[in-house]
Amino acid sequence: MNFGRLKNVVAAAAIEGVTEARARIFGHVLNPTGQRSPHKVLRKKLIGEKVSQWYPHDIMKDDPLVMARQEQERLSKLEMLKRRGKGPPKKGQGKQAKKRNK
Repeated sequence: MNFGRLKNVVAAAAIEGVTEARARIFGHVLNPTGQRSPHKVLRKKLIGEKVSQWYPHDIMKDDPLVMARQEQERLSKLEMLKRRGKGPPKKGQGKQAKKRNK
């Protein structure tokens, strides 16, 4: 009876040694406890560079003339809204201020 238990212990140790050697040779991560590990995610290639190459370059951000025109359009729209009385309220006269003053 004692011999069978010893044989199982030796076989388990041999299997564990072979598993460790295999992991070392092939570059695998050994996880004998089976706990969750981020290794699967971390070993993937990073794709951020490929994703950024897919989308075309935005020339609107680089061209100051385009940005100036957009800013001018925004200001003219704001001016039109103010003339109609629909512009943003002055500081301290918005919804929150009206609620506090009641």
